[in-house]
Amino acid sequence: MSTAAPRGPSSAVPSGLKLWLAGARPRTLPAAIVPVLVGSAAAIGVSPSTGLSRSQELNGEYLTSGERWMTFALAMIVALALQVATNYANDYSDGKRGTDDPSKRVGPVRLVGQGLASPGAVKRAMLMSFAVALAAGSVIVLMIGWELIPVGIASVAAGWFYTGGSKPYGYAGFGEVFVFLFFGVVATVGATYVQIERITWLSVGSSVAVGSLATALLVVNNLRDIPGDTLVGKQTLAVRLGDASTRKLYAALMIVPFLLLPALAGLGGRPLAAAGFAAIILSTKPLIAVLSGASGRDLIAVLGATGRTQLAFGLLVAGGYAVVL
Repeated sequence: MSTAAPRGPSSAVPSGLKLWLAGARPRTLPAAIVPVLVGSAAAIGVSPSTGLSRSQELNGEYLTSGERWMTFALAMIVALALQVATNYANDYSDGKRGTDDPSKRVGPVRLVGQGLASPGAVKRAMLMSFAVALAAGSVIVLMIGWELIPVGIASVAAGWFYTGGSKPYGYAGFGEVFVFLFFGVVATVGATYVQIERITWLSVGSSVAVGSLATALLVVNNLRDIPGDTLVGKQTLAVRLGDASTRKLYAALMIVPFLLLPALAGLGGRPLAAAGFAAIILSTKPLIAVLSGASGRDLIAVLGATGRTQLAFGLLVAGGYAVVL
């Protein structure tokens, strides 16, 4: 796999607010947006008490329309803030350890590793992002229930210990598990729960599809970084599996959501969610690139294309879920 020339402070990089936006890694944000969209849409038309349609006019207490929109907005803020906080935490911890050395890796801007921001400044940005997530999450707790507190604590801890602490699990090959669980299962099922205070099979099934695409983002990112991570002893799953197997894993993760879609749309009684198949058009190019051996900087474009596939899939499926026939 090819390597690129070092990118240091002298390279053409953003400055000011644009620098911090780049450090937040916007290409990864669909991983936060999609589960909230899909999980919230899966709750539409479902009774909190029995799972039956609201059109059956069962007795019970429901969130008002305004409250539902408020919990949706708060859940979106939590997810986005956690994603950004995790990205800054990764930048801070990797930079401090020297694993983001620009002479050993290929990829987008890294604030600490490239000397573009001090470790202290990045740590403050991380803490502020976590604080935003906790503040929004606290409002949800007050509206829904205290049972959500352990979920919030676990989410923050998982974001920090991904690359932080003395034994980061991201360095031991468990990063993909974290992404699948927290940006797939927890975020999707959680978005449904804060709407109707129950877990449905549709939200669980959807979380597998959403989590697969979110994990694909990390897999292709780590595929790109195999040479540099190997040099610094960072044992990501991609390093452990090797180049060829990591490419197969990426392909599987990109295909699984479309295999699940017929069951989700059909058995879930949301046939219009089948519109999600249109996202296959966007998935073709990155799949071909990865399976054809794209490496180095070429995988930066694949990362962006993977994010667009995930976002399109999420928007189309959520739109289909929202129409209860």
